[in-house]
Amino acid sequence: MCGITGILHLHPEQHCDRRLLERMNACIIHRGPDSDGYFVQGPVGLAMRRLAIIDLNTGDQPISNEDKSVWIIFNGEIFNFPDLRAQLEKKGHSFKTNTDTEAIVHLYEEYGTDCVQYLRGQFAFAIWDVARDRLFLARDRLGQIPVYYAVYNNTFYFGSELKTILQAPDFPREVNLYSIHHYLTLMYIPDPETAFEGIRKLPPAHTLVLDLADSTPRIDCYWDLNYEPKWTEPEDELRTRLRAKITEAVRIRLISDVPLGAHLSGGIDSTIVVGLMAGMMSQPVKTFSIGFREERYSETIYARQIAERFGTDHHEFVLEPDAMALLSDMMGHFDEPFADPAALPTWYLSEMTRKHVTVALNGDGGDEAFAGYARYYADPLVDLYRMVPSFIRHGLTDPVIKRLPVQSERPMEQSYTAALRGLARGADVPHSASKARWSMYFQEKEKWALYNEETRAALGNKRVSADLYSHSFRNARARNRVDRTLYTDIHHYLPGALLPKVDRMSMAHSLEARSPFLDHEVMELAARLPVNWKIRRRVTKWILRDLFKDLMPPGIEKRPKSGFSVPLGPWLQDELYEPARSLLLSNDSRTRVYFRPSEIERLLQENKSGRDNHGKRLWALLNLEVWLRKYV
Repeated sequence: MCGITGILHLHPEQHCDRRLLERMNACIIHRGPDSDGYFVQGPVGLAMRRLAIIDLNTGDQPISNEDKSVWIIFNGEIFNFPDLRAQLEKKGHSFKTNTDTEAIVHLYEEYGTDCVQYLRGQFAFAIWDVARDRLFLARDRLGQIPVYYAVYNNTFYFGSELKTILQAPDFPREVNLYSIHHYLTLMYIPDPETAFEGIRKLPPAHTLVLDLADSTPRIDCYWDLNYEPKWTEPEDELRTRLRAKITEAVRIRLISDVPLGAHLSGGIDSTIVVGLMAGMMSQPVKTFSIGFREERYSETIYARQIAERFGTDHHEFVLEPDAMALLSDMMGHFDEPFADPAALPTWYLSEMTRKHVTVALNGDGGDEAFAGYARYYADPLVDLYRMVPSFIRHGLTDPVIKRLPVQSERPMEQSYTAALRGLARGADVPHSASKARWSMYFQEKEKWALYNEETRAALGNKRVSADLYSHSFRNARARNRVDRTLYTDIHHYLPGALLPKVDRMSMAHSLEARSPFLDHEVMELAARLPVNWKIRRRVTKWILRDLFKDLMPPGIEKRPKSGFSVPLGPWLQDELYEPARSLLLSNDSRTRVYFRPSEIERLLQENKSGRDNHGKRLWALLNLEVWLRKYV
């Protein structure tokens, strides 16, 4: 993968400032330390940083077509480019490199902006069409690769990371208060907004066209998932087709001219990926896992079982509670508040992995494609609880549930206390916002208790963060509740939280992450599977467990979903309590502009005493504080 950035002045008589373009490019050197490249012509400037993966010798960018009328900068991988190249050569196109980037140039010549329909991979790219005075931006279907953009002072700026745009002279760093409002509930800022007014994200599966003739960006969606009609072929044929498609998705992601390996969590998805890789590679697969000194949070024992099963070259890392020391560095890669605590282990896992390989496959996307979260079958339980009159819930049962002893931040199926607390917290949220039901950091009423009077007045009418999910749920191309929830997660939680976490933390260490389950052809096939292939008798991802049981060591196929559960609550009771309190309640605290210190003090004390586990809420506030100090 790489980093891209660029400038287009909307007045053609203005000329691109190469020095500014170089500063924009330099700030994302971590995304591509191997080389850089520039195209500057009149009002337009394109730049990129390259992490060389394919065609190490002739793959530098920008790359043009034969007559230099089309120029491209590209970030990502196109896994079907050998087939595309063969087809394009038959149509008379000539290639001067062996890279996947050049295939996109010739596809654009053939099909214009519809070229994205032919691409299978993870990508973001910018094309400058000289003849048409046109800039064309595109982002992959699932949102694995980021693109930010802004229009300021009659100039269009874009880049792989938000910080590229902040290099523009005098760019106003005005906080988007509504984005912060949603962040406090969701732990991330949802597309297409960002933490800054005037800067936006290009959503997944979208293109942006900017013609100098009208200077108004046109944004279009080019792909979406359909969950209907369901597949009707015989079960054996469908099972064979699904296994073949997942196997193919792994195989094509082994294309590389540099060393590659895999992240091994000990769960179903990464086990399948590593197992398939082991059958395809002539050398032992290099696998990498991370754990915690707190054993109840660590999954390294399962990862070791899988590593032994496939004879991998296995590496492990144990994460210590030094999170505060890392916060500023992590924020320097996210560029906006981001509170998923799994970013911590992902940072260290990527750092360790990069010492051995340049590319790592993972199991991301399996949960969203095949229904891997317990909430997919547990949502009806919340609906039953919602039937209890609110005055009884809020006045009697909720307080009783809140007094139950705090256990851990493990998933609900591993902690009944956490499940009951989730039940109570989520009862005021409709089932259309499943993710917000079970995983919201701050409830709406908790946010308004946190805000000071100035923030309440600035926000005006309340905007309910869960409504962002509900809109997608209602518009899903699906008939049943599980499929609608999957559709919603794929349009929000996946590109908003999971994929930015992996992209930023891996790219911070110049490591390319590849996700076979995020192959759009796998996603399309999975979407139209019968629902009982995904959830069966409270068993999540039933078809993956059954179809690939030959790859799994005893017991692994029965393991519940766990994920990177980070012991924030315990850490903030002990080692991190004083650093967190000092940062959030000091006289120069930046969050004082928005929040009531007394409410933050309450969260800290309740967590310290063990009365409640506010680990994730405090983590969200800490990330926001660090971001404000660093960027605003």
